[in-house]
Amino acid sequence: MTSDADDALTWEGDDDRPTQRPASDAEQEPALPRGWNALGKRSETVGRIQDDGTVSDPAERPPLSTPMLLLLGIVGGVYLLYTVGWVIGGLTLQSSAMFLIPEVMYQVALWAAALAPALWFGAVWMLTRRSASWMRVTGLLGGVLLLVPWPFVMTGAVGA
Repeated sequence: MTSDADDALTWEGDDDRPTQRPASDAEQEPALPRGWNALGKRSETVGRIQDDGTVSDPAERPPLSTPMLLLLGIVGGVYLLYTVGWVIGGLTLQSSAMFLIPEVMYQVALWAAALAPALWFGAVWMLTRRSASWMRVTGLLGGVLLLVPWPFVMTGAVGA
């Protein structure tokens, strides 16, 4: 039996170790061509077939498409405006709400509402990393509908 240290003393071809045979098509990891997405169990193990015929690493995620990047930018801007709306609307209502609840409780609720759009965006981004694009879009647009800053809409510039 030879070891790796003995390799320097042997000629190419007179190796006693068994040679590795190439994997057959049935033993290769699954791979999909461009434009196809694997979904379901073990979908993260499916590689991509490149233009030159090689198979890429399955852990490598394809970049976001242009429409998805535009949607992320627009929805991120809307969420930023929602944060500003919650702060302005909440500060406007602060004097009229002081007779109902203590100031500390109002401040906690105000800042939780102001942080909600950023937390929603981050949660949707992290929880839909391995999901289909339509699930990410649904989560982001659902947040646009659920997180409307009603104090600003009702008493701010829109409601005046």
